[in-house]
Amino acid sequence: MHVNKTCLDLPCLPVYLIFRLFSTLQELMKILIGFIDVAGLYFALTQLTHRNISQNHKFQAVGLGWAFADSVLHRLAPLWIGARGLEFTWEYIFQGLEANANLVMTLSLAALGSLMWLRKNKPRTLIPIIYACALLLATMPSITSYLRRSLEWQTPKVVGFELFSSLVMAFISWQLFSACQRPM
Repeated sequence: MHVNKTCLDLPCLPVYLIFRLFSTLQELMKILIGFIDVAGLYFALTQLTHRNISQNHKFQAVGLGWAFADSVLHRLAPLWIGARGLEFTWEYIFQGLEANANLVMTLSLAALGSLMWLRKNKPRTLIPIIYACALLLATMPSITSYLRRSLEWQTPKVVGFELFSSLVMAFISWQLFSACQRPM
């Protein structure tokens, strides 16, 4: 009996390994896309000239534009299709809350990016904290995916985590930004 079970399990093993590998590749792609976002923010903050915007407010314009584009590309079609249907479920409310958390995280990432690339007079002790926070924000989609898939968190719990972590990161970014504003 055990031999029969083993013979049946052997063909399933490569499928399991491929699925496991696919999940890992998918998460690596999410991380890569997060770093591409960071590179895009770098380009927008350093290379594009914004005429009537001060350096202190440049990150706000870039962050809001980046978050708006991300929201339109990721959330407009599902919301439009769902809103036109007969039934409007809690899923769309959670998508809206996720979009707000993403807005705050993108603004925080843009603020950290402006600290990394535009501020030359930042305290040396804050540099590792700035980079660690930016790394955490860039990998946040993979973290939430891990919470959903591996820990099997339900949508309300994941959205609550996203909202809480976005507020914490916004507070940390604000503190770092204000610490870098002070004269040394």
